[in-house]
Amino acid sequence: MSEVTHANALRGAEFRKLLGKPKTWIVIVICSLVMAACGLIIGPVFALGLFVVTFLVGIAITFSMADSRAAQGFYEAYADYRGLTLWPGGKSLGGETPLLRKGDKQRVEAMFEGMLSPEIEGKLALFTFIVESRDSKGNKTEVNYPFTIVLFNLPEAIQSLRELRVQRKSGFKALEKFEDTFRRDHERVTLESEAMRDRYEIFVGKQEDPVFVRRLFSPSFIVWLTESPPEKFAFELENGWLCAYVPKHRDSIEGFDEIIEVGTIVTARIKEEILQTSPDTEGERS
Repeated sequence: MSEVTHANALRGAEFRKLLGKPKTWIVIVICSLVMAACGLIIGPVFALGLFVVTFLVGIAITFSMADSRAAQGFYEAYADYRGLTLWPGGKSLGGETPLLRKGDKQRVEAMFEGMLSPEIEGKLALFTFIVESRDSKGNKTEVNYPFTIVLFNLPEAIQSLRELRVQRKSGFKALEKFEDTFRRDHERVTLESEAMRDRYEIFVGKQEDPVFVRRLFSPSFIVWLTESPPEKFAFELENGWLCAYVPKHRDSIEGFDEIIEVGTIVTARIKEEILQTSPDTEGERS
């Protein structure tokens, strides 16, 4: 696995492999000749132009195929390296948290499932939500929003904390109170840490126990959140499902390992606080 640290590491080899197949050149040349023959209706110069353009498009398509194969090869190598099960693209994540329900439709490019740490099982996925729009003529446009996510099932959290959103800071502080007046089901959590307020916005369901929430964001957890995770890292918990994520698709061992590490740290912290504040533990303390 040490030789395959990035999806692009295999791209050149896959491209050369495709170009080394006679079938590749036969298809490209035949398509180019067909387009050139059609162009002869207008003239030989136009026919030559069509031949060249079609030929270059064929090379570009071959490169795209090589890129796709290289990515798949990297995913397979990473799954083997981490002892995870690799699921093909198209696998559904179920829409368990707000991010996973966003957009008009969603897509999963690849998903890894198994023990993401020695004690925590979960899923690592390349997830994209797609927003569709139409112009005045009815032409449809799609905008993709890719994320690399880790997803964990924490049913034990339901009794202590049903809804929590820790998202990257957006907007202006001066508008926070105005924005919060329109939040019907959630309320903002304001912590004493200025560094935390500068980086994140925290929201919980209005039915949540404020004491538990305050305990969850211990001083050491706050320091870790403000200093260690990658830029634009965020996470959300809803009805026992924790989703931690960063924008864009990661495509390297380092990128995958980093999101797994920060996601499992958040999961472990939530589990730790649930254990510390459970009725049995409280009884032992008293």
